[in-house]
Amino acid sequence: MMQTTPHVWTELCPQLVSNASRSAFVEHARELMKAKKKANGDDAIEEVRASFTDWVAASKYADRQALLAAGHVLADLAIQSWQLRVRKGVVGVSPPVRAEEGRSAEKARIRRQELVKRDEQLRQPAVQTFVASMERTRLHAGKFVSIFSLMRDGRELAEQLREARTHRNNGWADALAGVIDPYLEFVGSESAVCPHTGLRLMDVWRYFRHTWTNQYTSVPGRSMLILVRDRAAPFHPIIGIGALCSPIMQLRERDAWIGWQPETFLARIRSNPTDELANWLVTTLDEAVREIYLDDLLEDAIIAAPEVSNPTDAAIAQLLRESTEQRALHHRFARHTDHKRRSEGLGIEDRWVARARSHLFRSKRALALATYLQARATLLRYAGGARLTAQHLAAVAASRDGSDAIRKILRKAKGDRVGICIADISVCGAVQPYNAVLGGKLVAMLATSPEVVQEYRRRYGNAESEIASAMAGRAIVRVPNLVFLGTTSLYGIGSSQYNRIRIPCSRMGGAEAEDVRYEELGHSESFGTSQFSDETIEALTDLVQQSTNGTRVNSIFGEGVSPKLRKVRHGLDVLGLPSAALLRHHRHRIVYAVRLIRNLGDYLIGLDKEPQYLVSEDSANATSHIAAWWRERWLRNRIHSDEALASVEQHSLIRPIRHGARVMVLESKQQPSLFSEEF
Repeated sequence: MMQTTPHVWTELCPQLVSNASRSAFVEHARELMKAKKKANGDDAIEEVRASFTDWVAASKYADRQALLAAGHVLADLAIQSWQLRVRKGVVGVSPPVRAEEGRSAEKARIRRQELVKRDEQLRQPAVQTFVASMERTRLHAGKFVSIFSLMRDGRELAEQLREARTHRNNGWADALAGVIDPYLEFVGSESAVCPHTGLRLMDVWRYFRHTWTNQYTSVPGRSMLILVRDRAAPFHPIIGIGALCSPIMQLRERDAWIGWQPETFLARIRSNPTDELANWLVTTLDEAVREIYLDDLLEDAIIAAPEVSNPTDAAIAQLLRESTEQRALHHRFARHTDHKRRSEGLGIEDRWVARARSHLFRSKRALALATYLQARATLLRYAGGARLTAQHLAAVAASRDGSDAIRKILRKAKGDRVGICIADISVCGAVQPYNAVLGGKLVAMLATSPEVVQEYRRRYGNAESEIASAMAGRAIVRVPNLVFLGTTSLYGIGSSQYNRIRIPCSRMGGAEAEDVRYEELGHSESFGTSQFSDETIEALTDLVQQSTNGTRVNSIFGEGVSPKLRKVRHGLDVLGLPSAALLRHHRHRIVYAVRLIRNLGDYLIGLDKEPQYLVSEDSANATSHIAAWWRERWLRNRIHSDEALASVEQHSLIRPIRHGARVMVLESKQQPSLFSEEF
């Protein structure tokens, strides 16, 4: 049962030009309402969707693409447990509410929502072909192997754990180390292979990722895949997998905790304005201006050189007009392939100049320069043309325009480091049978290892920053010191995986009083597209492409965050549906943070130039010490649970294999082709 509190209803009135289409949309809602009441509700909803799709495809309505997209959106909401109603010929929807029975019911609701997209993916022929190829037996180094070789037999593991719990005093430590001995392996390249099976490491990681509750998707930006393996067993089976990726740019709870929230930073300045902070503002602003390519703006008299040092209102206004005009030209002419082709065959510096001179980045440069020059003009005015001091800074922070200038400079400092020095743990968990003995906590703990920090620095040490380089017209390489890890729980009602994780730094050669821990920062409810099926996204994208009044989303890096999100939002807007309400996925998630350095706040705004790491011991030794702490803190107690060990031994490799680390194969569904010959 759901909560009995009143639902919040939103009317859906898609922009359909004919009365027949509007009536068809309302009737589709009624059919979905009937399907939701059936015992096999999800299957019934999909049957209604398929019938509706076939009917629309056979219709001759001029607005059938809009009707199709609206019908898919409504079916997705029904699948995702939204409530539907029809009153006076108007369709209303209400988002799912948290289950009142407690944690288990709420987890079941969210799990059900996630499985819709996951199962849709597992039914795809390409995914099923991949899974079958990984499970096929092959010969490697004189042994027959497959992905099953990288799964540990639960019966054998349970037997060894039962034997280990008979040890007393210090004997248990050596015993458990001989049963589970973790180490990290990084997926360094697409061609890297497992030495024990010959399987590509990328494929091994991907296979086990398909066992997760949520859909497997690649993420833009940086991505570092991690395998946690067990050298205590033959073939070194997979304990779990992890992945670090580029972080979410804006996250309220994280930014407030770090000190990136503008009001928090302004409060700091107002309470204690110092010469150091004043110098930081000026230095950060000067560097921001130096990192903007100016040649074409000067050549075309958009701005004069003296105006860069002493900005005028007229110069700033001219830059804003230029930004608007160039953005319009970008949307009119840009194509993803054209954008890529312009850089082919050019040297590194010429390539960045070409990117900088594109309509997109000329627009971004003009806007950024206008923003920075406005801030510079403000600081110059309060300093009276002299060097900015603590006394000047107090006046700046006390004024509205001065506070706005500080916010702009802080945003620049954050932008320089958010994608370089912090990372999100996008995947983190154990596979069976290790999951039953708190292997998920082990993977989460090992994600904080100095070995991960060193691999991150090695991998991205020479990486050119895409956006910064395109803005500067030259290669910009920032030092990738990983100092912060962030993540969120899948469920918003507590995470058994991240809760109470604390690693004493003294166990890794650090200070006695310090530790590395997962800190809970609060709850976040984000926007996204995971609630929409691929059919819906395709239908909305096609609708936008056919519209004459929309701005095209070209999936060009630098255009904005998440092209998919922008495409769906744009499609909903063109359709006349409330995108702000429908893009909220109504899944509260707990936000966690891991601090890896002492001077986190000041380093992440550039006040401190060097990070002070909590642990600086040799990376490989630190990883083994973390594993030892996990065995002592978590595994040692877990093995005394008969229920846990009974769960471990259920995952057998006896054929037919019914192992929890095996990807569940689902029956493939043939999806009807939509309008392939009619548009």
